[in-house]
Amino acid sequence: MQVQVAKKLKTPSWLRILGPGLITGAADDDPSGIATYSQAGAAFGYAQLWTLTLCLPLMTAVQEAAARIGLVTGEGLAQVTARRYSKSVLYLVVALVVVANTINIAADIAAVGASLQLLIPLPIPLLSVVFTLVVLVLELWIGYHLYAKFLKVLALALLSYVATALMVHEPWGEILRATLVPQVQWNTAYLYVIVGILGTTISPYMFFWQASEEVEERQYADAAHLARRTMRQLRVDNAVGMGISQVGSWFMMVTTATVLHAHGVTNIATAADAAKALEPLVQTFPHAGTWAKVIFALGVVGMGLLGIPVLAGSASYAVSEALGWRTGLQRTPREAPGFYGIIVLSVAIGLGVTLMGFDPMKSLVFAAVLNGVVAVPLVFLIGRIARDPEVMGKWASGRLSQVMLMATFVVMAVCALALFASLL
Repeated sequence: MQVQVAKKLKTPSWLRILGPGLITGAADDDPSGIATYSQAGAAFGYAQLWTLTLCLPLMTAVQEAAARIGLVTGEGLAQVTARRYSKSVLYLVVALVVVANTINIAADIAAVGASLQLLIPLPIPLLSVVFTLVVLVLELWIGYHLYAKFLKVLALALLSYVATALMVHEPWGEILRATLVPQVQWNTAYLYVIVGILGTTISPYMFFWQASEEVEERQYADAAHLARRTMRQLRVDNAVGMGISQVGSWFMMVTTATVLHAHGVTNIATAADAAKALEPLVQTFPHAGTWAKVIFALGVVGMGLLGIPVLAGSASYAVSEALGWRTGLQRTPREAPGFYGIIVLSVAIGLGVTLMGFDPMKSLVFAAVLNGVVAVPLVFLIGRIARDPEVMGKWASGRLSQVMLMATFVVMAVCALALFASLL
């Protein structure tokens, strides 16, 4: 423990601030997010860029509230729900998170398998199984927090979207207008993707994950006799993480709109279709298409290795907290067998769903849409808990936080209802 404390103290102060918020923001651009933003750009060009401008303050408010609950109470969202509400509410909340996360895991595994096939000529089911085993081995025997530090290097492949957008000719005036001025189309396809963007940006797994990670940060500080994170540090960390997440999402949508939509590619049916968005980046190399596939595959695999444990971990936090089990990725599987058992089970079920043969790209967007629907009641619950002075004391939500959380609930509910109405 002394070595850990020494290392902690040697870390630059500005870097110590960045923790759960930054990791949560990075995990937001998981394979489901990549597919949804890419599909939005390919199908509608720049017409949905305004949704990211709308989402940034909303997701920042929700994640700040979830993180604040964890830091102040020292309990995850499921624990607080169990303490304040009936078992029926608790079980509904846990069920919503587990179902949404498991389907998201399945879609992400399928996407990674399809992306790996761009590099390795083997069947997608086989590649999906191998990838799933690698995820579980890393998480159970190495530990997520340790290997995630190294996997962030793979996630840097997503910067290729930024580089591509800056290399090709962009109508920046049109892009700026589309970013700031809403363009609404009242048809099912447009609304479906809108709900998907909301769902992959403001996702249930992110609520539970960030709250529980703040609890772990608090427990670590107490055990190491260090000062706990301040509310200011939490808010800076959260704002930076959500900001970076949305900047990455914006560039994904801009790049696919410019490279794909503008050239008549309006539907991303395969991973190879999505990889074509990066071809302008590598046009100076021979076999540009191959290089684009390599960069795209590395990005998806890296985000899958980062994101799937977050999905499984947030589901496990919810179940374990509801059942009163030991939780925490800082613990070993022997110390928290139930917690890790849920992680293994959720990933295994996700793999099973993947092997049923659903279309990877369509599954990813469907998972995002499902998250957009499931998030609606959970945002309402977080808003109630965060403003409750009996739970939060002096850190209960102020007027700005309450307004932003209610706005998030209303926006997501209206979009979900509009989608259902258009389907009917």
